[in-house]
Amino acid sequence: MAQVSLIELGQVGDYEIRLLKVFKTVVECGGFSAAETVLNISRSTISVHMANLEHRLKIKLCSRGRSGFALTEEGAIIYESARRLFSQLEDFRSTVNALHVQLSGELKLVASDTISLDERCRFPQALSEFCRQAPDVFIQFETAPMNDIERMILNGEVDVGFIPYHRKIDGLIYQPLYEETCYLYCSDAHPLFFEENDDIIRHALINCRSVQAGIQSNPEVALQMAGLAKSASAYYYETRAAMILSGSYVGFLPEHYAQRWIEEGKLRKLLPEDRCYHLGIAAITHQFGRLNKPRDYFMRILQNYINRY
Repeated sequence: MAQVSLIELGQVGDYEIRLLKVFKTVVECGGFSAAETVLNISRSTISVHMANLEHRLKIKLCSRGRSGFALTEEGAIIYESARRLFSQLEDFRSTVNALHVQLSGELKLVASDTISLDERCRFPQALSEFCRQAPDVFIQFETAPMNDIERMILNGEVDVGFIPYHRKIDGLIYQPLYEETCYLYCSDAHPLFFEENDDIIRHALINCRSVQAGIQSNPEVALQMAGLAKSASAYYYETRAAMILSGSYVGFLPEHYAQRWIEEGKLRKLLPEDRCYHLGIAAITHQFGRLNKPRDYFMRILQNYINRY
């Protein structure tokens, strides 16, 4: 008698859902080892779960060996189907929560770099009020690069993102928070730190090693990067600042973020009248996202704090 797979029978229960969650995590982590920490289970247990899923589906999902982890063609199809399945389950959960008078469920936030702790964002105050008004909501808060945050919002993986925005993408709603000015800096260990002649600095920058964010920038930012030799990339301010402080690189940082090292005499602005650009900071949500009361209530609170100051 021919074997009939789980999918053919249409039987997807709680156990299969758990196995599919493991599989989805393994794929997104790029392998068993990286998924151990996320799943908080051993590699051997992950291997057993994967084998059980393959057995129940009667499909080989991936190969793993010396060449590394790789999805089969069928595995890629199952992954995309699982991703849609969990998105639909999340839609169902959010819809049910939104129907309750009492705010409940989850609020998923993600921020780029140091935005959440910038006092101009008013995030701690807004979060404090939200927690008082909606104590039953579970909050998940992570950090990620800007491009990832845009993708996560559009895919419905998170509810609210905080980004330095340089473009407007269809399908996203932008709530401006504040504006940042970025300057070109070098450290006291760099040869230009004590140079006072702007013409000498301007000429020397052509040959200076620079560290840049490593993402596609808007025209204003791209113009400021022109003429600088891109010798390294560091998206996050912390890592970029460390590279500038080494004395080996010049690079752009937000004025507010660099101020502490300016006051300590460890950084200086180079050609501040010429080498600077403005960066808008915004909270973003999905324009066509599912009904989500915690998200909408949080955004109302945040907007009230921004308008108040």
